[in-house]
Amino acid sequence: MTDVQIPTTESIQLASAPAPYVLAIDIGSGSTRGCLYDAYARPVKKHLVKADHAFTEAADGTAEVDADQIVAEVAEVIDGALKGVDPGLVRAVVMDTFASSLVCVDADGDALTPCFTYADSRSSAHLARLREQLDETAVHQRIGARLHTSYHPPRMLWLQDEFPDEFARTAKFLSLGEYVYAKLAGIEGAATSTMAWAGILNRHTCELDDELLEAVGVDRSRFAPIVDPADPITDVSSEVARRWPALEGAAWFPAVPDGYASNIGVGADEPTTAAMSAATSGAIRVIVDGTPEVLPPGLWAYRVSRSQSIVGGALNDVGRVTLWLQSTLAPLSYDEIDELLRAAPAEGTPLVLPFLTGERATGWAGDARAVFADISSASGPRELWRGAVEGIAVSYARVFEQLLEVNPGITRVIASGGVTGAFPGFMSPVAQALGFPVQVVDVKRVTMRGAAALALSVLQAEHPLATIPETDLTEPDTAQKQYYDDLRARFGDLYDAVIAS
Repeated sequence: MTDVQIPTTESIQLASAPAPYVLAIDIGSGSTRGCLYDAYARPVKKHLVKADHAFTEAADGTAEVDADQIVAEVAEVIDGALKGVDPGLVRAVVMDTFASSLVCVDADGDALTPCFTYADSRSSAHLARLREQLDETAVHQRIGARLHTSYHPPRMLWLQDEFPDEFARTAKFLSLGEYVYAKLAGIEGAATSTMAWAGILNRHTCELDDELLEAVGVDRSRFAPIVDPADPITDVSSEVARRWPALEGAAWFPAVPDGYASNIGVGADEPTTAAMSAATSGAIRVIVDGTPEVLPPGLWAYRVSRSQSIVGGALNDVGRVTLWLQSTLAPLSYDEIDELLRAAPAEGTPLVLPFLTGERATGWAGDARAVFADISSASGPRELWRGAVEGIAVSYARVFEQLLEVNPGITRVIASGGVTGAFPGFMSPVAQALGFPVQVVDVKRVTMRGAAALALSVLQAEHPLATIPETDLTEPDTAQKQYYDDLRARFGDLYDAVIAS
């Protein structure tokens, strides 16, 4: 392949796209997408379909979505993405989903509950109980994840108390991706990364953790077998080929968390490159060999396979904050927002802890809520916007600081996600807070592309992927360093006083 010019990530007509073809599906917080990709992981024109959805959210911490609605959406996007594709032409199906997620399923394979999402914090009281019962430091080092409302253990205790009948009838605890695969293709199997992102996988043994299962009173038989990403499933329901002839003989790769797919999609698949996502939620992550011997308290380390882990930290609320500002306190034009985010910082900007649906990294306060401080009569929409984005930027910086402890060899930070496209100036405060250059990648739907690339890496390990066009770096400005140093300190003081107290 060395004599072949490698194309960029721009979409291509099916007639000109080289095989093998992969159908990739992305289930995000706000939509389900499906798209056909070629051998270079380029999207095929006129074979992209999208269906919108939204979480049901409430002040008590509810953040859920109807699992069967998502199954119907996936079927719909598969129909659209495969329209006009010849029988047997697609070699693989691969999916990524938001993580973590949980659906209780009965013996007939039907959902007993909605899909509980990563943002659902109703298990906060049960989280407190677990933290008293278990040595959380030991759990964190063993699992790679802190005890938190985003993960299965406290949620399972909450289900036993709040939905005892449904819990008793539960034959399997599935992630959303597992449930969709089971319904549409009769597939059983959970990706290594999915179980890790659920907070119940021992990162050293790559098996479900006995102590946590005992603490929540759940037997491992109620979970699907664990499947590595290099081991796709070919034993699927005959209904698949009947309904979608293009998928006859296709291998189905176990559904993986969107964070893992996002890293691969932007090219952050080596320890020197960290990926920053800025969508409804956000994260900074780096893929490393093995797993860190010791993990800083604010980070997670999820096994993505038996040979690699992804290390980083997540923010519940990034795009969710921008949407909330636009629909409530501070509606502004996109030009106004871009101008104020690119401007130098101003004294008197409100101090914001941006935890609308709870905090994950670095403090893991699942029941945290947003705090706006230092508001004055001069504080208008512009000031609220600036303060909120600075709060998000500091949250990223708190994660990045600990990530450098684990992996000081990081030389590049690549950013992607809907927020980077909607608000191009967003990365300016982020780069200042990190004290590190940030580069936004010019590629669409990076998580779905990453899922396709993951499958292609198994189907054709030596074939190159399309190159991602370079963009300008957002560099930190030394003149702003003192402001952001002070902001970090003020943020920490307010956090300690309000959230950690």
